[in-house]
Amino acid sequence: MRVVIAQMKHETNTFSPVPTPWARFEEWGAYFGEQAMLAYEDTAMPMGSYIRLARDAGMDIVTPVAAEAMPSGIVEADAYQRICDAICGAVAAGCDAVMLDLHGAMVSETTPDGEGALLERIRSIAPEVPICVTCDLHANLTEAMVANCTALIGYKTYPHIDMAQVGEQVGKILLRAIEGEVTPVMAWGNRPLLAQTLRMGHEDQPMGGLLEMARRAESGGLLAMTVFGGFPLADVEQAGLSAIAVADGDTRAARGAVDGILDAAWANRDQFLHRHRPLRETVAHAKTLAEHPVILLDHADNVGSGGTEDVMTVIAEVMRQQLDDVAVAAVWDPEAARIMREAGLGAEVTLRLGGRTAMPSIGLGGQPLVVTGRVARLSDGRFKVEGPMYTGVTVKMGPTALLDTGRMQIVVVSRHHEPWDLGVFTSLGIDPANKKYLLLKSRIHYRAGFGGLARHTLHCDGEGVTTSDNDRLIFRNVRRPIFPLDAM
Repeated sequence: MRVVIAQMKHETNTFSPVPTPWARFEEWGAYFGEQAMLAYEDTAMPMGSYIRLARDAGMDIVTPVAAEAMPSGIVEADAYQRICDAICGAVAAGCDAVMLDLHGAMVSETTPDGEGALLERIRSIAPEVPICVTCDLHANLTEAMVANCTALIGYKTYPHIDMAQVGEQVGKILLRAIEGEVTPVMAWGNRPLLAQTLRMGHEDQPMGGLLEMARRAESGGLLAMTVFGGFPLADVEQAGLSAIAVADGDTRAARGAVDGILDAAWANRDQFLHRHRPLRETVAHAKTLAEHPVILLDHADNVGSGGTEDVMTVIAEVMRQQLDDVAVAAVWDPEAARIMREAGLGAEVTLRLGGRTAMPSIGLGGQPLVVTGRVARLSDGRFKVEGPMYTGVTVKMGPTALLDTGRMQIVVVSRHHEPWDLGVFTSLGIDPANKKYLLLKSRIHYRAGFGGLARHTLHCDGEGVTTSDNDRLIFRNVRRPIFPLDAM
């Protein structure tokens, strides 16, 4: 049997000014043919699980493309078409099954539903071919996604440390369906709830309780059960919380499980909102904490949700209040990294750091911060992830430099990267366990690598296009009414 295994992943923040051309996929990882196989076969990613399952089943494996880009603005038409053409070309050449590792919140210049449009196109080419799909917990599920595949599943963890397991689970469902052992049927639904990403950690409530309900539904006989928090920074009609169940021929059981989870989510909708605190108070509180490391989350500038990673608001306040022994990951500033490389190791430099990007969607211009420090380390920005999320994947931050101001060490990168693995520091000679403060441009993913180190974690309500302050965002396309944009 011939199986097409492919990856297309991008979480699109429609408020982000960061462009998403094909080059952005190449920066993180864009591979074709045999190179796609080599890049992912030994990783803890859904595509890795698909490859291992297909090999064990003796299938002929075709990997037309594996492409992922760090979250950013709307995907350019050329990039989207390249990926879709590669996948659809492989399907058109003939196959017996398709296994896809998708995100579920991709918006391109040509469609607000990148995954749904791809699946519709595949279905038009091969109406009967079995298709399984993995999606991110932040997928904005649509009718087109569900109607054009055999089985769809999402992660049950945030940070996403179960990607390999989820890929294996849905892959096995597909293989069992091919063998006639099961007859997958799906039911899905949503609620008008624009839950905030900062409230979706699997260790937190109410998301943790909903995920546990999904696990119990699987233990009770469903083939798969997923609750999606959704991605609220995508201004598209279907953005928001949803759920899907895959049952063995029993549509009624699937529908009941979906409705139960959605009703529980709606009943607890107030808990999906972040409660804000003035930044100066948060930083002042950090100074009073005796146990270290203290993690300071600059969540409004989280590149893992499409942030620019160059907003200096939180860093400036930490400097103003003179916190000592701080490590920062990271500031995106290719020009500053170049200047430091040219100055050389050990040189003292004064930089206008960060603030390279204007954010028209929230009325914020680029505001660099003048800093003076020593060039403490230089690197090519490459390291292999050893932690539980994206295990085995090589990160490429581009030319990278470490600026030491005396009180603060700042990792300056040339490519956007969210700090979810210790390698962002250890690759530059910093032991994060020995720092008093770790200032991370992250939301929840930091927990994968840094959660075990933190003695305290504080949310720093700074500025940026991943803000949790809905008053800063103008929604034009999302369905209305929807909570919390509307009183419901």
